[in-house]
Amino acid sequence: MVSGLINENPIVYERKERVRDVRTDSSNTNELSVDAIDQLEVFDILIAHHIRDIKDPEHPYSLEQLKVLTEDSVEVDDTKSHVRVTFTPTVEHCSMATIIGLCVRVKLMRSLPPRYKIDIRVAPGTHATEAAVNKQLNDKERVAAALENPNLVEMVDECLSPSFE
Repeated sequence: MVSGLINENPIVYERKERVRDVRTDSSNTNELSVDAIDQLEVFDILIAHHIRDIKDPEHPYSLEQLKVLTEDSVEVDDTKSHVRVTFTPTVEHCSMATIIGLCVRVKLMRSLPPRYKIDIRVAPGTHATEAAVNKQLNDKERVAAALENPNLVEMVDECLSPSFE
């Protein structure tokens, strides 16, 4: 993690237990068909299973435990192939906001079908440089440049690596 913590004492919340309905409709076996994706499925990509712990870059807690990401922060419009994730930094001057957003973007890029447009946003009014962070996280060239930086890729991979609690 990072030395010199920005938020030394974050509030840590209990994880929400979820029971997911498993799709049992086997009537459509066409492998070329498009499966619909919903809000809970995207949240599960971000939070649940082996990815339940997209870790905060500063703390040994998941973004769910810090309420940086919640189920309600995910919007999916499957008909338009659009996913929006709005995250809430723990403090308004969080210097890790772009890294957190980049982690969320990379996780979704790796997990969702390529037809989806991914929009990552800082929740309105929760960060001092909200507009700049949003612009950075949704600019394809800036994201591509960030993913060419080995130090940033290492930090993102560390945040995305599974933890074994």
